[in-house]
Amino acid sequence: MTFLSRILGLIRDFVIARYFGANGLTDAFLVAFRIPNFFRRLFAEGAFSQAFLPILADVKANQSDQEVQLVINHIATKLLSVLMLITLIAVVLAPVIIFLFAWGFYFNADMTQFHLASNMLRITFPYLLLISLTALSGSILNTYDNFSIPAFTPVLLNISLILSAIFLSKFLSTPIMALAWGVLIGGVAQLSFQIPFLLKIKRLPKIQFGHHKVLATLKKRMIPALFGVSVSQINLLVDTMIASTLIAGSVSWLYYSDRLLELPLALIGIALATVALAKLSNYHSKKDNKNFIDTIDKALLYALILGFPACIGLVLLSEELIISLFQYDAFDAFAAKKTSLSLQAYGSGLMAFIAIKIFAPIFLSRGDTKTPVKAGVVAMTSNVILNLILVQFYGHIGLAAATSISALINATLLYFFLVQQSIFKFNISFYKMLIKVIFAVTIMAMYICYFETPIEYYLDSSLSERVLSISRTIIISAVIYFSTLYTLGIRLKQL
Repeated sequence: MTFLSRILGLIRDFVIARYFGANGLTDAFLVAFRIPNFFRRLFAEGAFSQAFLPILADVKANQSDQEVQLVINHIATKLLSVLMLITLIAVVLAPVIIFLFAWGFYFNADMTQFHLASNMLRITFPYLLLISLTALSGSILNTYDNFSIPAFTPVLLNISLILSAIFLSKFLSTPIMALAWGVLIGGVAQLSFQIPFLLKIKRLPKIQFGHHKVLATLKKRMIPALFGVSVSQINLLVDTMIASTLIAGSVSWLYYSDRLLELPLALIGIALATVALAKLSNYHSKKDNKNFIDTIDKALLYALILGFPACIGLVLLSEELIISLFQYDAFDAFAAKKTSLSLQAYGSGLMAFIAIKIFAPIFLSRGDTKTPVKAGVVAMTSNVILNLILVQFYGHIGLAAATSISALINATLLYFFLVQQSIFKFNISFYKMLIKVIFAVTIMAMYICYFETPIEYYLDSSLSERVLSISRTIIISAVIYFSTLYTLGIRLKQL
């Protein structure tokens, strides 16, 4: 389901690139979309879900069904109340928020970009309220072992944006405003879609005012988690802030390269983290340490085997991927080249991003939200410092590189704390697997470097020829990689 969602996400970005390109107007939309998306990662998939799911798993394992429903009701009511207030403030103060998050727009000689972003933010920000309630619903479904429905839900946002770009844009005086409306419509569709499944398990939240002790627990865990699990998103937002001061198109170049990074990150890191957090929380509640450790081992093995070749592929095939997916009509060769360079910088940090997605839930499943914060503070500080240094020499590429380096620092610190607290450390079988994976990836990389189709072919080819060529390269690379692993004695079924 996550794969389907991300493929439709690529189609969405293909449509947006083809219809609107990479310019000042798309920069304005991407900022207006990234701001509620950033808060979504904090309140929805980020801190809220990470703090809420272990609490719900514990109540479900140790208390009555009536108490479970009561906890859901109180938390849902509190979340709704807080988000309605935040949304109202954001809609009223939209120009101020745009100034804070993309001050470069305000200081442009032409204020069109700033005003457009402000108007679009008033439409896109209510998406935060809708998607946060959707995330609450998804956490409840995950606790009851339903992972497919929450994973499918993002498909609806992608469909909404695709249809809005193609059809709704024709009826608006400013066509790109259709994308803002597409975000809002997609949010409504996502929340509505999950309601029948909550009714089926009799866990639909109801309004319940008053106080419950679980609210204090949630608040205690969520405040540090707001920072700890969302460091990578904060780093991306800092990238956007600084990119808004660079030449027009910089925000878009970073966005499109980040979107390609998000495909393997979602399929490997986020998918593993989503299932692992639910399982780890359950095992921790039952004090089942063997299955707790086995779950971490399995998640890391999958991450290593699938993540490493994806990392190398993003770096070595960056330009071919960007040209094949986005270089059409309004998205020109210059934009494709600039985007591919930032993709190389982001792609080199893929394994670190995946490791964070797996390491952070280990602490969170144990109710520890403070330790990820310690790592996060160091990582975010280093990102800001590296941004300010590298942007002077490498522009938007420096921003992407700084994000990857800070992710590596974050992942390293999280692992250090896992070992220090005697929670987990790599075993000998992991290191043996690492050596085999490095060997297999090296063989695969040699094929890509020596036999890949020249970039000139992609520039001169049609959509179908480009897709066929890049697909052939990816399929052959995958066959070489997995065949090498098989020769080395690794059987995926045994994993």
